[in-house]
Amino acid sequence: MERPKQVDIKQNKVGREIVKTEKRMAKDITKIEEEVKEHKISQKEADKEINEEVKEKAEEVSEDIKEIKKEKKKDETKPKKTEAVVNISGLPISTKHSIAICNFIRGKNIDNSIAILGDVQRLKRAVPMKGEIPHRKGNIMSGRYPIKAAGEFIKILKSLKSNAIVNELELEKYVIFCKANVASRPYRKSGRARGKRTNVQIKLILPLKKEKKEGKK
Repeated sequence: MERPKQVDIKQNKVGREIVKTEKRMAKDITKIEEEVKEHKISQKEADKEINEEVKEKAEEVSEDIKEIKKEKKKDETKPKKTEAVVNISGLPISTKHSIAICNFIRGKNIDNSIAILGDVQRLKRAVPMKGEIPHRKGNIMSGRYPIKAAGEFIKILKSLKSNAIVNELELEKYVIFCKANVASRPYRKSGRARGKRTNVQIKLILPLKKEKKEGKK
């Protein structure tokens, strides 16, 4: 009858040890959980501090970049343009008339050229031309009144004048340089005849200074 009592005692001891180990495990688990929480909190704080530092540095860098850009803008002054140009392609006017008008107004003042072409439109002044063309009144041998071409040139000269004003050019000091050539001519509805097309370029340039030739001694 003594054996069952010994077994019960041993079982009690084992149970007590199990309880003790469970308590120890619970304490260890709580410590680990507390350490994990503290570690998470510390990480969050560190991340916040890092983000704040990064933001401050980024703001400082952006301010420095803005200051550098402002200084560059002050230093980089745009060079003034010395000429004004207008290029127009495919004008529906005669190339022959356009070349004659270019030769007529080349080297003249822009306001004077606009006034002269206005007289051409009013049939008060003829444009000199070569060939078998009737003579006109004035100091020219032969000429015509290209009304349509003169109107187109007046429009171009006015746009050239506005460009020169934007570029802050002194119109009194500049003269006209212009040229005209044949553009691609499209076929008409019949498919045989072709229309008139002309490319025109007009510039305002400074007049070339004529060098005086020294006489031979």
